[in-house]
Amino acid sequence: MNYSSLYRFCSERTALMTLIILVVIGSSYKIYGQNDKPPQAAAKTAAAVDRTRLETVEELSESLANDLLELSVAVRDRGLELMAEFFPAQLTAKPLPTRRSPIKNQVKWIGSHDWETADAKIIKTSNNAAAAGKITGKAFLENWAEFLAHFSEIEDARFKVKEANFDDTAKAVLGAEQPTAVIGATGRVRIAFYVIGRDTDGKREWARGTFWANVRFDKNKHWQFDSFDLVSFDSLVAKKDMFSEVAIPAGVGTTLPGFGTPENSGFVWHGAAAGDFNNDNWIDLFVVGGNRNFLYLNDRKGAFRDASDEAGVKITASGTAPLVFDYDNDGDADVFISSVGQQILLRNNFKQTGKLEFDDVSLESGVAKEAIGFSAVAGDVNGDGRLDVYVTSYNRYGQITPDSWFQATNGTPNLLFINQPDGTFREEAQKWGVDDRRWSYAAEFADINADGKIDLYVANDFGEKAFYINKGNKFVDEAAERGVLDPGNGMGVSFGDYNNDGRLDIHASNMSSTAGNRILSRLFPNSSAKDNVLKKLAAGNNLFENTGDGKFKDVTAEVGGFGGGWAWGGGFIDFDNDGWEDIYTPNGFISGKSMKDT
Repeated sequence: MNYSSLYRFCSERTALMTLIILVVIGSSYKIYGQNDKPPQAAAKTAAAVDRTRLETVEELSESLANDLLELSVAVRDRGLELMAEFFPAQLTAKPLPTRRSPIKNQVKWIGSHDWETADAKIIKTSNNAAAAGKITGKAFLENWAEFLAHFSEIEDARFKVKEANFDDTAKAVLGAEQPTAVIGATGRVRIAFYVIGRDTDGKREWARGTFWANVRFDKNKHWQFDSFDLVSFDSLVAKKDMFSEVAIPAGVGTTLPGFGTPENSGFVWHGAAAGDFNNDNWIDLFVVGGNRNFLYLNDRKGAFRDASDEAGVKITASGTAPLVFDYDNDGDADVFISSVGQQILLRNNFKQTGKLEFDDVSLESGVAKEAIGFSAVAGDVNGDGRLDVYVTSYNRYGQITPDSWFQATNGTPNLLFINQPDGTFREEAQKWGVDDRRWSYAAEFADINADGKIDLYVANDFGEKAFYINKGNKFVDEAAERGVLDPGNGMGVSFGDYNNDGRLDIHASNMSSTAGNRILSRLFPNSSAKDNVLKKLAAGNNLFENTGDGKFKDVTAEVGGFGGGWAWGGGFIDFDNDGWEDIYTPNGFISGKSMKDT
């Protein structure tokens, strides 16, 4: 039996996800990792399903999802000829609203507006198809062209399958290299879409909507919309630009080899850090690459110059993520680099010589320890006035398979380098109780209980997260007791005060999966992310509010819901200087020649 589609949401994280094992008991499923002792949430049995039919339905869903990527590109490029492939000669629909209603204030620098039809009716909901009438595909596309003309430029457009139900007669070509439907297959689906770009006034706009549709796989080998029932449709508009992409004119735009090429065949990517390396009070950048480092010095005129050669860092050892800190308390910024292999420490000699030069002191300082280092953070763990370094260590995914879906313990141990009075470091992770082996990705220090000692939150990918409370001479993991255990596939963590109550809250970036949620809703129609660990793994980021009693409350659903996609680090920052901290989360993965490779 081929169960590939049942865990197709794993394909959205092929470089970072383990195999799901399906245990079939009667007509129900239980889904565990290889060595999981399933908690009650994970062991919750699925609704009785026809396993063969489930496989077919998901193949049909994936076929439709892939087809909609082609439609997305066509909309982005305003390619009406290709868009026409997805619409029959006639369909049941109302004309697409193409006139914007007046803009209403949303927040300080964002407005919103609805969309109206030609007779000035605002589209908010459409509860029955009977209200719609027959319209030609040509006329419907003319509506789309009129809507797209509202954009002076389009950066991206996307259509995503949120829910899909297919008729019992609908068949897929099982075993095909790409999911493919049999001509004549029909179903009813719920699709979300968005268009991002600039309106005719040059303002950034995000138009977004959802619709139900009857779909049919046509002889032209495309899914076509036989009906189009708009459910919601509105836009967010930035009243002013907060940020602009200036990497190339600023001198830091670099093209890297494509993933999977001989020049970029590793399983890790690389990061950057900011700091003032030459003590001129201007922020510079340190970037690690696949086979070299980049040091960009701020020219104080809005650009940077590459000083990698003169500073001696270009061809020194490189790794995954740089950490800027003054490890020797001499008044200049040094660089620690977490690495797959030996960890790296570059000492800045600017304070001693007046010239920006770095020496690799990894061996003599004692940090050249082996790890699958994915990131590092600095903090004074023992309160001696010297900064210590914590390295999160993963494992070689693709060669090593996690021993659990959400409670893995076969990652490599994290490292804790304690800064010694003589300028060296001693690795003491085990002594301090923080040699976490749960495929760690990121961590952050903060004094969360205001006792004068810094605590440590660790985001683990295949294991539950850790919240290590500093007891003075060791850390104790109190994640469960404090309400932040969170089994989501963690990629990042940050502390910030989102509600301005004077207490540090936690934002944890996890993965979310459209396909995963779609599949799991079929298997577990009556459960949620709160009572089903698999749904939690596909749900996305979390925001934990500090309740002031040493514990945290998950307020994700209350304050937003943070899908985030394939989310990484990010953190709190007050973008618009209004005194309230906002949250930024980068997301995405590798991209090939087509959108299907992302």
